[in-house]
Formats: sequence, C-alpha cells, structure tokens
Amino acid sequence: MRKFSLLTFLLLLSTFLCLGAGTALGASNGNINSAAVQVNVTNQNPDTARPGEPVELTLSVQNIGNNNLKDIKVTLNPEYPFSKLSGEDLEKSISYLNARQEDDDAGVLKFKLMTDSNASEGTYDLDIVTTYTSGSGSDEKTYTTTKTVQLEVQGKEYAQVVTVSKADIDIAKEEPLEFIVTNTGTSPLKNLVFSWTDPKGVVLPVYSDNTKHIKYLEAGQSVTVSYSVMADVNADPGLYTLNVNLSYEDADSNSKNIQTTAGLFVGGTTDFDVSFSETSAGETSFSVANVGNNIAYAVKVSIPDQDGYKVSGSSSTIVGNLEKGDYTIASFDVSNSQSGAGGNTTENSPGTPPDSSQDSANGASSTSMSSSDPLKVQIEYTDAKGERETVTKEVNLETTTSGNMTAAGGPGGPGSSAGISSYLPYIGLLVLAGGVFVYRRKIHEKIQAMKAKTAGYKKPEDQKI
Repeated sequence: MRKFSLLTFLLLLSTFLCLGAGTALGASNGNINSAAVQVNVTNQNPDTARPGEPVELTLSVQNIGNNNLKDIKVTLNPEYPFSKLSGEDLEKSISYLNARQEDDDAGVLKFKLMTDSNASEGTYDLDIVTTYTSGSGSDEKTYTTTKTVQLEVQGKEYAQVVTVSKADIDIAKEEPLEFIVTNTGTSPLKNLVFSWTDPKGVVLPVYSDNTKHIKYLEAGQSVTVSYSVMADVNADPGLYTLNVNLSYEDADSNSKNIQTTAGLFVGGTTDFDVSFSETSAGETSFSVANVGNNIAYAVKVSIPDQDGYKVSGSSSTIVGNLEKGDYTIASFDVSNSQSGAGGNTTENSPGTPPDSSQDSANGASSTSMSSSDPLKVQIEYTDAKGERETVTKEVNLETTTSGNMTAAGGPGGPGSSAGISSYLPYIGLLVLAGGVFVYRRKIHEKIQAMKAKTAGYKKPEDQKI
C-alpha cells in the first residue's frame, strides 16, 4: 500500500513539473503566459483591398494570460500601399481586460486605412503593435508585442476610351471609325461590351450594329474597336455627340459600367464641275457647279497664270455661296497667248496664204488655232469646318487668232468644220436628187406639151360634115 501511495505521489509530482515546464516554454514563444494578449484580424471589408479605396479592419484583442491587464493600446504601422485615412486614428485603447478571457469576451477594435490608387495586385504586410500593463505597485510591468498580418490587395479595375481615330467624317460617305479601349488599371478585365450611339441618329454604323464584345483585356493592354460609319446625306454640317458606353466584369464577376462622350464633326469638303458655257462680246463664260454633298461658302473662281493662255482684266471673281447642287456662271476675257507665234493658219493647210474670198467675207483674217493644253480653272471656297480649300479643274478649249474662245469641237472652231465636212456627202446626194427631180419634171412638161399640140391638129376631110 505504501509503495502504491509513493508511486502515485511521484507520478503527480512529475505531472506538475511537466506542466510548469510547458508554461515556461509557452511564455518563451510569446504564446500563453501570466500576462499575454492575442490580437487577430477577425474581419476585413472589403475582403480584398481595392486601390484608391479605404479598407476596414476589425481586430479581436483577447487576454489569454493569467493576470488582469490594463492600459492596452493597439497601434497600426501602415506601409505602402496603405496609409492613414483622414479623420481616422492609427492608435486605439482598451482600459482593462480580465484574465483568461474566452473568445466572446475579447475586446473589439476597428481601424480604417487608405489603399494607394496605384497599388498593384498582391499581398502586403501590416504590423500591429500592442502595449499593455500587468500587475501593480512594484510588480507592475509594461509589455510590447508586434504581430504582422497579411492583407490582400486587388488590382485596380478600370478601362477608358483613350483615342478616337478621327474627329470628322464626310456626309453620305462610308468611312472607318475606330475606338481604342485601354485597361488603365492593374487587374485584368473580362467580358467587356463596348457600344456607342448618336442621339440624333445622324451617324450610324453600317455592315454591323453598334455593339462590340471583348472577351479579355490584360492590365495595360489596349484593343481597337472598329466600325464602318456613314452620316445622313441630309445632315446639317456640325459637331455631333456620340454617347460611349463600356461595361465589364471585375474579379468578383460584378458588372461595372463606364459612360463617356466623344465629339464627331459631320461635314467636310465638296467637289466642283467646271464646263465651258459660251463666248460673247470677247468674254468666255464657264458654268461652275457644286457637285458634292456639302455647302461651299465664299466661292472664288480664278484663272491662274499658265502657259498658253492669258487673261485680260480681272483673273478672278467671287460668286458667293453655293449649296450642293447649285451652279453659277463666271466670265473672263481669256485668249491664247501663243496666237500668231507660228504664222497665220487656215483650216486647210498650215503656212498657206488665207483665201482672199474668205477674207472679204469675214472682213479680216480669222483663222483658228487649237491649244494643246486645257485651261486650268481654280476654285477657292470655305468648307463647313471653316477651313479654306482649293480645287483646280481643267477645261478643254479651242481658241482663234482673233481671241475668240470655244469649247473643243463646238461651233466656231475646227470641230465645226469637221462636222460640216462629215455632212457633205449627204448634201451632195440631196442636190443630185433635186437635180434629177427638176430634170424629169421638165421632160414631163415637154411631153405633155407635145401631146396637147398633136391633139389640136386634124385633117381637112375629117372636118367635113
């Protein structure tokens, strides 16, 4: 019985010694001891910190030691990408904590930090420093512990329309229009939907609708969204607003939407057609027509300096505004500057004296001479954007040595002579037919006269009764 009691005592003594050693070891490792505080992050809102947004941390402060504690102070030492949020404290206090607290009895502290707007996606350390006092009087001691926790930061999710390929499009003309969408955040984007609309319905996409889908876009990458567009032919020139919409999903599959606007000018240059009109009183007139889709303001028609032609008097005239489809007449005194350079000419053969009968009929030598170069006509105008534009057109003319101007192949030039020559065979046939008709008519009249004369003559015996 004694042996059993002694053995039992030794076993109990061993057990208490082991427990004492374990408690000492725990104290050396910073876990449970006579004065110990355990600080844990029990909640983070949002679960992943977002660049440019605050993050709220909820801390549990629990006394797991055997002594009561007082003057507990918990301080956050934030480093990049975290910083102090305006109006929020980095240090908070708990006046007293009882010994051997359960989880439900722990103190609760809340802190808010700001996350840098340019923070990259990743995990970052945050140091939490805790100071507290244990004991009283001469046994009072102050302890300081530091705990490092890891906070996860989500990359910045943002995209923007960086560039629109052009600032203006022409009316009733198919033109390309491109938008460049860039992921300016630090996290990839997925399931992007890009679209745009013109509230007035003047600019519309052709060959496709106005919506484009982008499956995935890495951070920092760009993608070009292309359209073919056309402006209404009846649109008034001016600046039109395009409403641009971009939606995408973040890492948590939450849908986000970005709306912005872009300006697009509708209207542009126009085109002209210039043709010879007539020659009268020494002046040559030209028809100038606006054959484009835009109005032309302050139109000026000029005959620029050029080889082969010269202008007497003013070489330019202002004709005002020309709506699309309108035309006007511009007249100039234009002559061939090379007339007489190679001697007088006739329609028949170069270098031969002019026909005297023709001189007497016309009263003067009026031989024709063709210019090999067309006449250049320059048109200046102000387009719908207020920019001055210049268009040069060419008109083929025939000139005479007396200064008369005609269109190539028109009346008064060698073209008319060639035209008359082409009708000479028909004229000859008509003359011949007329001659035959007249000749046969006269023969017929003679035959009729002879018959009448024969019928009026009778023998004498035939006249007796």
